Amino acid sequence: MLLSPPNITGTLHLGHALTVTIQDILARWYRMKGHSVIWIPGFDHAGIATQMMIEKYLFKVKGISKSDVGKEQFLSFIWQWKNKKQNNIKSQLEALGASLDWSKEYFTMSKDHNVAVIKALVILNNRNLLYREKDLINWSLTLRSTISDIEVERLYITKKTQLQVPGYKKMITFGEIAYIAYPVKDSKHEIVVAAIRPETLFRDVAIAVHPDDERYTKYIGHQVWHTLRETYIPIISDPLVDRQYGTGAVKITSAHDPLDYQIAMNHQLEIIKVIDEYGNITGIGKHFKGLPRFIAREKVLNELSNKGILKGISDHEMYVPLCSRSHDVIEYLLKEQWFIKCESMAQKALQAVEQGHLKIIPNTYEKSWYDYLNNNRDWCISRQMWWGHSIPAYYVTVEDVKLYKDQDVLDTWFSSAILPFAVMGWPKRTEDFKRYYPLTLMETGSDILFFWVARMVMLGLELTNCIPFNEVLLHGLVCDAYGKKMSKTTGNILPPENIINDITLNDLIAQMKESYNTGLISESVLKRMLSANNKQFPNGIPEHGADALRMILCSHNIKNDLSSLIL
Repeated sequence: MLLSPPNITGTLHLGHALTVTIQDILARWYRMKGHSVIWIPGFDHAGIATQMMIEKYLFKVKGISKSDVGKEQFLSFIWQWKNKKQNNIKSQLEALGASLDWSKEYFTMSKDHNVAVIKALVILNNRNLLYREKDLINWSLTLRSTISDIEVERLYITKKTQLQVPGYKKMITFGEIAYIAYPVKDSKHEIVVAAIRPETLFRDVAIAVHPDDERYTKYIGHQVWHTLRETYIPIISDPLVDRQYGTGAVKITSAHDPLDYQIAMNHQLEIIKVIDEYGNITGIGKHFKGLPRFIAREKVLNELSNKGILKGISDHEMYVPLCSRSHDVIEYLLKEQWFIKCESMAQKALQAVEQGHLKIIPNTYEKSWYDYLNNNRDWCISRQMWWGHSIPAYYVTVEDVKLYKDQDVLDTWFSSAILPFAVMGWPKRTEDFKRYYPLTLMETGSDILFFWVARMVMLGLELTNCIPFNEVLLHGLVCDAYGKKMSKTTGNILPPENIINDITLNDLIAQMKESYNTGLISESVLKRMLSANNKQFPNGIPEHGADALRMILCSHNIKNDLSSLIL
């Protein structure tokens, strides 16, 4: 088995303790039955999460940003952080009684692992599965980086809702739809378009309707006057338009919406961005240039109202795409990135379960497995970060014959997706690789079935022609008193040593304040967790020992989500 590698952003919490306990029981049980067992420990460099954590720490403690110190010194800070946190995590694992084989310890940014990462990319490239292309990607403004589809959380709202967005002092309104009039050329009629992003009006290139929508058939091929752009734009028809959405007529802002982008490509429409990488309106927005996108939204609505073409605003069901790391609102931008073709690999992973070669426990997750892999898009693997595996690609300029290295790094999930065989010495056919690969079992949290497990299966089948493990055992999530998943980046964690040993309420409070003072958690999280600790542990936590903690973790149905364990 492979220990799901804890990342170096902090230390272990009860969620990790559950994983460790389940795997330790399995390792000990099979040793008792006479099997040869290796249980391999390791640590994940966690590119985005770690860089975010260090940036927060430097700003809070030293008042500096990564640009102040430069890339080399910033990475030096991270390596120092890594060494400290890795030693702390080791001590925690030992306190939990984990019978790991420390002679095989790994780190996902080691030189050996980098060799495997580069080899994997070379193979994928040689098989025409790796490519670089300009496409509409998920851009996290806070991270200043691309993220993949499964790193985007969809927050569903049903009506006008105020949300706190990073970078804005006041709450931003979502869950509204604006109705905007576009006068038809050489006609007394107008087409009313429903829009949830009026801030992108400056780059409207067309109004689209469904070809079978009788309300608009007579207008197809005509033009409408765009009041803000002060020009005419065409009315086009496309079967991708949802006749039930709003008024059935939609504006096409080609560079900031996946559907609009597809329609624009179908009709060879102009594609120019109106929002830049910092979330501000570009020069296309004329006198709105430089305004943050959501401030521009309010001002655009005011101008539309003043011009008499804003016909109304109403509540609207929608989802807000959020970066799972920073909780900022994702902006869709057209950028050149590195992608891995996933269709053929996804089908092989799907068939592995269908044909019984891979068993998922509990089997209730099989439907999700099929749904995800049947609808899987190509995987964007490039990230605009400093911490991570550098993409081994170079560019040549013909004029002066100079060689330039790609500045992007790899998605962390790529380097962790090759772990089952890389930790066994791959790409070399070592004795460990021959003897222990494929793994017997992958045991991990149900929340990373697609982030990690599916990708391990896809890359394992592609790069080794072998499924990387025979069974997947998924456990539920340990949550805090508010029902939220315990997470180091959220800060709502309870370290296992607080239960193994003992801790007073004052020391619990001191732990949380230290996390706040070093920039690891926000003030809102601090207040929430201080309140929770006061209610749950008014007298602190008495000493229970490792055995009692392991027992209580296992006494629950591990295959279901777990609520607060220590009452």
